[in-house]
Amino acid sequence: MSVALGAAVLAALGYAAGSVLQALGVRGGSGAAALARSPRYLAGLGCDGAAWLLSLVALRRLPTFAVQSLLAGSLALTVVLAHLVLGARARRRDTVAVLLLVAALGVVGGSGTEQPAPAVPGGVAAALCVAAGLVLAAVLVPHRGRSTTCAVLAGLGYSVAALAARAVTVPEAWWRVALEPVAWAVVAAGVAGTLGYAAALARGPVGPATALLWSVEVVVPAVAGVALLGDHVRPGWAGAAVAALAVVVACSAVLATSPALPET
Repeated sequence: MSVALGAAVLAALGYAAGSVLQALGVRGGSGAAALARSPRYLAGLGCDGAAWLLSLVALRRLPTFAVQSLLAGSLALTVVLAHLVLGARARRRDTVAVLLLVAALGVVGGSGTEQPAPAVPGGVAAALCVAAGLVLAAVLVPHRGRSTTCAVLAGLGYSVAALAARAVTVPEAWWRVALEPVAWAVVAAGVAGTLGYAAALARGPVGPATALLWSVEVVVPAVAGVALLGDHVRPGWAGAAVAALAVVVACSAVLATSPALPET
């Protein structure tokens, strides 16, 4: 297993572990003060942060569609961990969805060969910066948008963050990356995704919001990565990759409504 693929798998596991740990922390009290004192909740946040950093490592060497699909697999891992650790009930359809998702991710992983981050044209870099600013502005502007709207904005935020992370140029003196506008686009879009998802959960149930989030976060980067960043599929695997991505989205939608999915 390559370093990039290992990072993506560990990121998915990190997101799943983070969800379960935060759910355990919430059981001890849901107030802000209680959560700030909860080692489990804080460990869950730490897992989320580590998972995000690992996903950035993966995006430097793997096409965007492969990384985002593997991250969507965190839903399957969350359902399984919640069943084992929290005793949460899993439906028969959840078991089927987990098995199908694992198989689909195997196809996606096989269709995306390791490829260096591209040197994108200035126009593409500028477009990613503008997109990050627009999504962040849409999330920050006070409005009474529905949960579904906020979930779509969150998905777009995370999508732009993933694309920008793959497109950013990392100088030999790595600390100079802070001078790269696209690097700031990663941060702005990531903040937009986090705030948008929080607003979606505050305005509606976790299932539909999560399903929409992952659907957008898988499909948009896959299309944009191929069209704008030059991501390519292994020769002869295009049809299988498209079918596998569709299975990933469908299974994610099923798992997002699972009663085993923790509501944190």
